This record gives sequence, structure tokens and C-alpha cells, in this order.
Amino acid sequence: MSHLGQIFEQFKVAGKDLVDKVRELIHEGNVRRVIIKNEQGHTLVELPVTVATIGVVAAPILAVVGALAALVGECTIVVERSATAADPKV
Repeated sequence: MSHLGQIFEQFKVAGKDLVDKVRELIHEGNVRRVIIKNEQGHTLVELPVTVATIGVVAAPILAVVGALAALVGECTIVVERSATAADPKV
């Protein structure tokens, strides 16, 4: 799915794997926003990741995600990425 220069991806993960997956996405660098939804599709948290590329800012974000992971069994991560000129999907 893409909207005007944005690409969206969805991942289904178990609560125990949530922190690792979000950490992996933050380190990729081209992620603009991460949205975490519960099993019913309700948004639990939206994280702007463009600022979180700095390690000091990423730590509180991962703490929030870690606390959230303890509460959910399975969730969906929606990732918004910036579309680049080299991306053939756009």
C-alpha cells in the first residue's frame, strides 16, 4: 500500500517479539513511523521514528514498546517508510 511518497508494510508478531522487531525497524533508518495495533485492529501506539534514530531517543521508545509487549498476545506493526526515487513500487 502506498500514498503519495509513502510506503506502508504490516508485520504480525507475538508480544514477546515486539521489542526486537521495533528495534530492528528503527535501525533500518528509512522508517518514518511505527504503528502498533492489537489483535482487533485498534491502534495502541504510534511512534514517530525519524527522531528515534538517535540512540538516546530510541531507549524511551523501546521502553514503551516493552511495556506494551507485556500486555498484548499478538499484534500488528504497521511501518510507514519514505519512498525513494530508486524505489520501483512508487
